[in-house]
Amino acid sequence: MEMMLRNMFQALGKSRSANRLAKKYGLRFGAARFVAGETIKQSIDAVRKLNEDGRVATLDHLGEFVFSEAEAAESADMCIQTLDAIASSGVQSNLSLKMTSLGLDISRDLCVSNMKRILNRARMHNNFVRIDMEDYAHCQVSLDIYRELRQEFDNVGIVIQAYLFRTEQDIADLNELNANLRLVKGAYKESPEVAFPEKKDVDDNLKKIIKQHLLNGNYTAVASHDEAIINYTKTLVNEHGIAKDRFEFQMLYGICEDLQKQLSQEGYKVRVYVPYGVDWFGYFMRRLAERPANVWFVLKNMFK
Repeated sequence: MEMMLRNMFQALGKSRSANRLAKKYGLRFGAARFVAGETIKQSIDAVRKLNEDGRVATLDHLGEFVFSEAEAAESADMCIQTLDAIASSGVQSNLSLKMTSLGLDISRDLCVSNMKRILNRARMHNNFVRIDMEDYAHCQVSLDIYRELRQEFDNVGIVIQAYLFRTEQDIADLNELNANLRLVKGAYKESPEVAFPEKKDVDDNLKKIIKQHLLNGNYTAVASHDEAIINYTKTLVNEHGIAKDRFEFQMLYGICEDLQKQLSQEGYKVRVYVPYGVDWFGYFMRRLAERPANVWFVLKNMFK
């Protein structure tokens, strides 16, 4: 049943028609738990509440279905407006984005141009931008663009996914850039030809790359709600004397709130990934596919 639900939600997340319906009917049936709202103001208000108890954030204007240069430019404009809103409000937040929303599937040059616009504005505000990693088909081009951007910008990082076989080598290759990486398990459905099909293997690989990247001396964002991964990281940094300003824990908005607060109270930097926008459906479906507990939360709210 769990696998069937996961496959169903992953398929729905890629459906354009389902996405159009979601935009029409808004944040209902529990999605508001995981998405901070549809406007910049709502997202800034959510970040301010996180800041009040010591957590920082990374804001993401959601958008995955971009089919024209005009839509890509509009998405880039929203990223720039988000950076401006962060600066003017004084909240503690970075920016996360997906390059497909900036036109990656239309034109590589278009995407790079939009990325440079965003990174220039972020640099003006002394802020940082994280490139979210998407499915395997976008992995290599995303890393290639990241390398190109690092020739001009040092305020940009990227995400590396532990469920891919290639990941350990990617970490080694990125070491020459002193890359600031967010390390995650991975949320897309991939072929067993390119990704570990078993959870244990993914968990083991995540631990391996956390150690690899931290011991390389590079800033590491450990993005996981898995307490075994979090405790492993705590033990590792203590054993090797790694300062708390060399890494952070990252979690999703609306998930494991108590654990987020506990880590913050223990003196660790906790950054919450705060998504917002009208194009929230694909993101929401992946959250449901990741954890069965999320499905039951939504079903309960539907019946309410």
